[in-house]
Amino acid sequence: MAVVEWKKEGTVAVILMNAGENRHNPDFAAGMLKVFDEVEADKDITSVVLTSSDAKNWSLGIDIVWITGAMGNQDFQTIKKFVYDMNSIFKRVLFYPVPVIAAINGHAFGNGSVLACTCDFRFMKADKGFFCFPEVDINIPFLPSMLLTVKKAMPYHKYEELIFSGKRVGAKELEESHVIVKACADADALMKEAVDFAKTFQKGRAIFGENKKRMHKHIIEAMEKEDPEYIDALKLMV
Repeated sequence: MAVVEWKKEGTVAVILMNAGENRHNPDFAAGMLKVFDEVEADKDITSVVLTSSDAKNWSLGIDIVWITGAMGNQDFQTIKKFVYDMNSIFKRVLFYPVPVIAAINGHAFGNGSVLACTCDFRFMKADKGFFCFPEVDINIPFLPSMLLTVKKAMPYHKYEELIFSGKRVGAKELEESHVIVKACADADALMKEAVDFAKTFQKGRAIFGENKKRMHKHIIEAMEKEDPEYIDALKLMV
């Protein structure tokens, strides 16, 4: 089974992250970029649903085992390339010319939650699963573009609360704060609601893509002009 794969449901592309906890490492980054290229090449697709094949986890963020090993081996070039590749994924979603809907069917932590925030809309199952940014507890600061990405997905008071506290929140609380469109009863309801919502979008790619470029221009400017200062110096941890 591929780390990331996709299938068609009419005009909807359902992208499945297949690596269990779906932790972010070079293989995950390569798989995501490949699949987004494949989906965009299919002109019948008018929307995307991004979900996980794992019943417990949507995405737990950075692969700590991998990155710790790479740091121990002083493989700094690989780490830097990986961080830039993750930024490429975030940019890809932010500028993608069709709606991208996160169907969060399990835990979303750290970089996984940032990935959810790059999406245009989010649904989450209510019976199990938490959403959080544990970076404050493990002393990993966000890159400037990541902070802007999270900020665009939620009200400012919730943004401050989640970034500064590391608090774990469930679907109901996220729905009340308008971080997600809907808290769905269970995994089956989640996928039905997310795919049905995705099917309502039949907009032209040109106008959708152009609006997203204008809406998210400031995030990409930070990614290209501010992030390299921290990535190139490996100021990723304190």
